[in-house]
Amino acid sequence: MNKANQSAEPQPTGKAKTFYYQGKLPKVPLPALEDTKDLFMEWCSPLLTKAEQDATATALEEFMKKGGLGEKTHTALEQFNNNPETQSWLDIFWPSRYLGRRDPIALNANFFFLFRHQDMSQVKRAALIAAAGLNYKLKLDKEEIPVAMNRDTPLEMDQVKYLFSATRIPGETQDSLRSFYSSAQPGPSTARHIIVFYKSHIYELELVAEDGTPYSLSDIELALSHILEAGNNGSPEDYPVGHLTTQPRAKWAKIRADLLKSPQNKANLDSIETALFAINLEDSAPETDLEACNQLLHGSDGNRWYDKALQLIIFKNGKAGINIEHCGLDGTTILNFVDYILEIEPGSIDQSSAAREQGPPPFKLLSFEHDDAMKQQIATAAAEFEQLTTTTATSCFDFKDFGSNHIKTLKMSPDAFVQCAMQLAHKRTKGFIGATYESIATRQFQHGRTEAMRTITPEVITFVDTIESPTATREDKITSFRNAAQKHGQRAKNCQQGNAPEQHLWELLNIYNRNPEKFRAGLMGKLMGKGLSQSEIDKALKLYESPGWIKMRSDALSTSSAPSPTIIYFGFGSTGPGCIGVGYLVRADEMNCYLSTAQGEEQAVASFMENWRSALKELSELLKEPS
Repeated sequence: MNKANQSAEPQPTGKAKTFYYQGKLPKVPLPALEDTKDLFMEWCSPLLTKAEQDATATALEEFMKKGGLGEKTHTALEQFNNNPETQSWLDIFWPSRYLGRRDPIALNANFFFLFRHQDMSQVKRAALIAAAGLNYKLKLDKEEIPVAMNRDTPLEMDQVKYLFSATRIPGETQDSLRSFYSSAQPGPSTARHIIVFYKSHIYELELVAEDGTPYSLSDIELALSHILEAGNNGSPEDYPVGHLTTQPRAKWAKIRADLLKSPQNKANLDSIETALFAINLEDSAPETDLEACNQLLHGSDGNRWYDKALQLIIFKNGKAGINIEHCGLDGTTILNFVDYILEIEPGSIDQSSAAREQGPPPFKLLSFEHDDAMKQQIATAAAEFEQLTTTTATSCFDFKDFGSNHIKTLKMSPDAFVQCAMQLAHKRTKGFIGATYESIATRQFQHGRTEAMRTITPEVITFVDTIESPTATREDKITSFRNAAQKHGQRAKNCQQGNAPEQHLWELLNIYNRNPEKFRAGLMGKLMGKGLSQSEIDKALKLYESPGWIKMRSDALSTSSAPSPTIIYFGFGSTGPGCIGVGYLVRADEMNCYLSTAQGEEQAVASFMENWRSALKELSELLKEPS
C-alpha cells in the first residue's frame, strides 16, 4: 500500500508563523487502484451475505479490469494529482461533496458545539466571545496563531482562512464559498464588522474603528446592551430573511437572485456575507443541555444565517455555543478556535488586541425590502424548516462512571473501547450490526481534511457474537474484544495515512460523471488510450449499485468525536433513515454524547443509550484484573 511521507521541515527557531508549513507538508497519498480494490472488498464483506459478496466482487472486477473504466478514471485522477498546481487529489472532491449537496444545510450538514457553562449574563458573555473572536482574528492576520501539531508533526492550517468573513453562497447546481485569502480578495479579511441577530432582526456592528483601532471589551458590551434594548423596545421581525438559508440550495439561489435586484437588499447581503462572524442573541433560556443543543443545531425562529461559517449563539441565561457551516471547516480547526476564545483571560483581551475604550461602537439595523412574493417565500421557508425539524429526534447521553483515564489503565485505546461498546449496544438494540462511519482527521497532509473510516470488521462481528454467546469463556471474550480493538486502531491508522477505499472510489465516479463523453469510444485523449463502449461503461458502473457499495455506505451509526476541555456537547443531524448520529466526547473521567435520529425512533435511541451504558460498564469489568 502507498505510505504517506510523514517527513516535514523541522520547526524553525522560535515559533513558526501560522502558514509556515503551507506547501511544505506531504501531499495526501493517492491510493493505488489495486489497493483500493482489495480494501473495498475487505471493508464491505462483513456486512454482506455470501451471495452479496459474490455479486459485489463480480461488479468490482468489471470496474477494475485492465483498460476498464476504473483504470481510465484513475489515470485521469493521477494526471490531475501530478499537476504542480494540485495540492491534493481531493481538491475537487471536497467542493463537490460539500458545496454540491442540494438539500438544506441547516440540520443536514452544519454541526454545533455547546460551550462549557459560565456564570455570567447574556450580554457580558456575548461581548467576551465577540472580543475574543476578534482577538483571534487579529492574531491570525499577523500569522501569530500557533501551528497545530500532532506530537512533532505540523498540521495543515489552511482551514483557518475560512473562519472569518466566510459565507456559503447558494448556487443552482453547486454552491460557492465567498471568502478572503482568495484570488478575488487576497490576504486576510479587511472587514471591521460583525452581524448581530436579535429577535430575528439583523444588526451590523463595528468591532474595529475606521483608524484600525479595535473597540474595547467594555465598549462592545455596551453596544450589545444597546442592541438588546433596541430589540426589546420594538417587535420581532415579521419576515426574517434568515429563514431563507434553511431552504434547499437551488431554491435559495433563485430567491437570493430576486433579493439582489434591490440595491438596499444587495448592500445588506454584502454586509452579512463579509461580516467577520455572527453573534446570535437568543430570547430563550433553555433549561436543559438537550434543549440548548437542539437550538444550536436547528434554531428555527429566523435568528440564524446558516450559510455563515461561524454563528456564535448566546442564550438569555448565558449558555452559549456555536453553529458551523461545514464546507470550509472541520471540527479540529473549530476546536482550536473555540478553545482559544473560551480560555483567554478576559482581562488580557484588550491589551492583546491593542484595543482601547472609544465609546460604544456604531451599529445599524439591516432592513430588507420585501414585496408580497418575497414575504410568501419567507413564510414558506419558515414553515418548511419547522416541519423538517419535527422529523428529527435527539437525546443527550451522559456517562459519569469513567472516561479515558480509566480505559487506558485497561490497556486499550479509549476510542476503540467506546466504538466497540457502541456496536454491542446497537446489536442489543436493533438486533443487527450495521454500517458505521467514523471521521478520521488527515491534517498532516496538504489540504488534508478527513478520511471516511468504516468500522465494521470481521473482528468486530466476532467480538459481538462472542460477548453474546452463552458458552463463551471470559478468556474468549477478552481475546475477541482486544482483537476487535486492535483492528479498529490499525484501520484508523491506515485512514490517517490515506489508505482507505471509499473516497477514492467516490471520486473515480465523480470523474466519470463530470465528463462522461470523455471516456466513450472514439473520444479518449491520447493519454487515456482506447475508449469504452456504452455497454462496457454501463457494466462498470454496476459497482455503484452493488450490495457492497450500497450497504457499506448505508449508515446505521454515523459517528465523530471532538476532544476538548471547553465544550460539553458536540452534535450533528442523522445522515439517513434508521441512522443514529453520534457526536461524542471522551473526557478524562466521563463521556458526553449527542444523539440524533429520525422521528419515531425515540424508543430505539432510549434503548440504545441504556444498552451503551451497560456495555461500557460490562466491558470495563471484563478487562479488570481479577482481585
